[in-house]
Amino acid sequence: MPYIGSSAGSNIAGLTIGTTNDMPIVEPPSFRALGLVPFNLNPHYLDPDPGSTHMGETREKRIEQFHEENAQPVVGLREGSQLRREGARLSLLGVTGARIFRQGQRPAEVPPAPT
Repeated sequence: MPYIGSSAGSNIAGLTIGTTNDMPIVEPPSFRALGLVPFNLNPHYLDPDPGSTHMGETREKRIEQFHEENAQPVVGLREGSQLRREGARLSLLGVTGARIFRQGQRPAEVPPAPT
């Protein structure tokens, strides 16, 4: 069955909703998601901006904090990118690529597949 998700619809395609950019205002019964891919997603991923005067946490820092308690990988999916799964094949499409975060490792940059 085809599934298309964007933004929060991307979050629920992963293993859990633990890397959403939104704070739930109520405690859900579970953070489990659909498990359509074997990792969590962080849609709208923004790279850290060293010149920013914003005093909040970066997405990278939030994912690092997530990995203090959770082992599943996280894909930071930038605007302009998409994942397409067909059977066992998973492709990163678009123009901006993604970052792969694994517990205890430095993030890895993944370019989009050539078109």
